[in-house]
Amino acid sequence: MKQFFGKSHSGDLKEAVRGLSNPQLIMLMSNKEQFEEHVKKLEALYPGVPSIGCIGMSYDTSVVEQGVGVLAFTDGIAAVADVLEEVTVMPVKYIERLERDVAKVDASQRDTICIDFCSGNDACVLTTIYSVLKQRNIGLVGGTGDAGKVSANGKIYEDAVAYAFVKNLNGKVKAYKENIYHKMQNHRFIASRTDKAKYILGELNGKSAKRVYQDILHVSEKEITTQTFKNPFGKINGDDVCIISIKEVDGDALACFRQVNDSDVLMLLELGDYRATVKETIQMIRRDFSRISAVFSVNCLFRYLLFSDNHYMQEYLQDMGTLGNHAGLVGYGEHYNNRFVNQSMTCVVFE
Repeated sequence: MKQFFGKSHSGDLKEAVRGLSNPQLIMLMSNKEQFEEHVKKLEALYPGVPSIGCIGMSYDTSVVEQGVGVLAFTDGIAAVADVLEEVTVMPVKYIERLERDVAKVDASQRDTICIDFCSGNDACVLTTIYSVLKQRNIGLVGGTGDAGKVSANGKIYEDAVAYAFVKNLNGKVKAYKENIYHKMQNHRFIASRTDKAKYILGELNGKSAKRVYQDILHVSEKEITTQTFKNPFGKINGDDVCIISIKEVDGDALACFRQVNDSDVLMLLELGDYRATVKETIQMIRRDFSRISAVFSVNCLFRYLLFSDNHYMQEYLQDMGTLGNHAGLVGYGEHYNNRFVNQSMTCVVFE
């Protein structure tokens, strides 16, 4: 298979797709103002080609912040794309579409990946999708776009998740998740007074969540939303930890980017040596793959901001580029199989 990535920092779609011929799947990552226009133009340029899209920044060797990025797979793949609607109400209502598409590409664990772009309610969406994927042990990589809109096959949807199944006809695929945080000391909490709908974390061990966070890290209320770059929360999920970012202060509570439930066990995390972690991820991928056709990744917006503030983003993209053809999306939440995480990187590698 081959991966194409084209971009235009000015938002010129024709510039972004220059040189793209015979795509078998297209992924659009556009800016808020031009998204709908780009979706229509892309469908007109490549009618009938399976496609998914969202509003967000993209990258290959550099980041496209305001323009448009187009990623496409050509040669040696089978692909299908569609959408689950009403994701805040009942995404399972549309599950037959997933079941049909899994069968259509004859998906298997070794050579197939599901890639999704979501408008929100990610945890519920992933539970729904994975109820189908787990039957064949199909992996999933994806993320949340901006402004509550996604596209699939040339149409715009709100309150939806656009998905694509990609089957590599000439080799294997594998999904990865990278965590640059580790447990901070012995801070362990039981969450309470949560609001699942608003992602509110009210209390930790019976005390104000805001106050607990401030007292441990010695930060002012204004500093909380940037301190989360270094010290997010982590939710224990089996033998893994799902990162939970703080969005804002809500009275004595904290509003998060991921749902927290009463009685969830949380821990406080701290930033590790992210350069070393990235190198370890690259080495792991190289051990698993003797030859690589493409890498598609989703990096959290907060990772992008952290790396940029520390003048590391360009170096990071160069390091990932050593694997081969690497491109991806800057997301507002990352998806890895059935898990919705923050401040992480997820990716899929194609042999």
